[in-house]
Amino acid sequence: MNKIVILGGGESGLGAALLAKKLGYDIFVSDKGILKNEHKHIFRTNAIPYEESKHTWERIFEAAEIIKSPGIPDTTPLLRELYQRGIPVISEIEFASRHANATLLGITGSNGKTTTTNLTYHLLKSAGGKVGIGGNVGQSFSRNILELKQDIFVLELSSFQLDGIARFRPDVAILLNITPDHLDRYDYKMEHYIRSKFRIALNQRAEDAFIYNADDNNIQSFLIDNKLISKKIPVKNAFYNKKKLKVGSSLFDMQQCSLKGSHNFFNAACAIHAAKIMGLPDGQIQEGLNTFVNAPHRLERVASRKGVEYINDSKATNVDAVFYALRAMEKPVVWIAGGTDKGNDYRSISSLVEEKVKALICLGMDNAKLREVFSPILKNIEEVQSAREAVKRAAIYAEEGDVVLLSPACASFDLFKNYEDRGNQFKEAVRKLIE
Repeated sequence: MNKIVILGGGESGLGAALLAKKLGYDIFVSDKGILKNEHKHIFRTNAIPYEESKHTWERIFEAAEIIKSPGIPDTTPLLRELYQRGIPVISEIEFASRHANATLLGITGSNGKTTTTNLTYHLLKSAGGKVGIGGNVGQSFSRNILELKQDIFVLELSSFQLDGIARFRPDVAILLNITPDHLDRYDYKMEHYIRSKFRIALNQRAEDAFIYNADDNNIQSFLIDNKLISKKIPVKNAFYNKKKLKVGSSLFDMQQCSLKGSHNFFNAACAIHAAKIMGLPDGQIQEGLNTFVNAPHRLERVASRKGVEYINDSKATNVDAVFYALRAMEKPVVWIAGGTDKGNDYRSISSLVEEKVKALICLGMDNAKLREVFSPILKNIEEVQSAREAVKRAAIYAEEGDVVLLSPACASFDLFKNYEDRGNQFKEAVRKLIE
């Protein structure tokens, strides 16, 4: 019996372990951190051996194949030794895809993945399709396969998940954009990150579809030098009176849709293309657009106080996401930003910040880079160490008709558990301010 070792006991590791157990593999889960009690209970209930707070290398080296959590960098000593020994290392996405008898839609990009994945899923589901959603959102792909007998799976895919594929092939692939992000994982070389994103189309065949951003310079440059055999569907921003979205020869009314901003209209265009490929008529697509509700922490309106609107965009963890958020604002902005920097170049949004922002509240442990870039163009810059303090200080600068926008441009791990925790603390602070 082939032995599989799963590195990481989070959602993807748990799903991979349960699927591997059902398939009859000899498995072992190893996590250097502390496992959730819920996950430990599931492992014990299913007689899955595991360890936490350490990696026992000798036991790991017994594996015929390794399934690695996307959060573990390839540069760690353990991973380097595994590669040196020639032990295959794959992602949970790769493992699950080998056992999925369904049509696969894969979605990646630096920004907009979750929104586009959720919308694509909603369009197909609301039209009556037997469809599941997973990958980097919701349940892992493996648990979807175990628990749901679906005809279609819509998968959000990060670059880290794509790095671990070998044969994974989506019938429909969507590449939304490629802008600098996670460069600390790619030797600070943009070309490495670009190639990682394009792995989504690596194994596609001539009959498969590749939907991509035709206005993205990084995508266009890569396609010039690297030919894909799948059917290419370029998507450009095309709007009619900013209320109707043109996709092919069809027009879709966006007035009832919860999505706002040109970047989200582009995401919707990609999702609509995918829905059309899957055979949905325009009427059903329009119904899906009208009933869609986006995930939290993405330009989420929290509340209004004294004529000031508070918006939670905590998921904006890179500069490009902030660019789109600021561009969507039609009122003066008190901007809350900062956190764990990922090699950001803030100069690319300087002119937009100068145009839109009246004050900057830096929410992070190290705000030197934000201050350096924006001090010459903003008179009002403050530093805080909590979401509650950020909201209090922002409220001082905000006047009737303004917006307080949490759009950090950074990861959250210096002060928060994750971007959800950051967004939730922001929302709670706003509620306390209103009370």
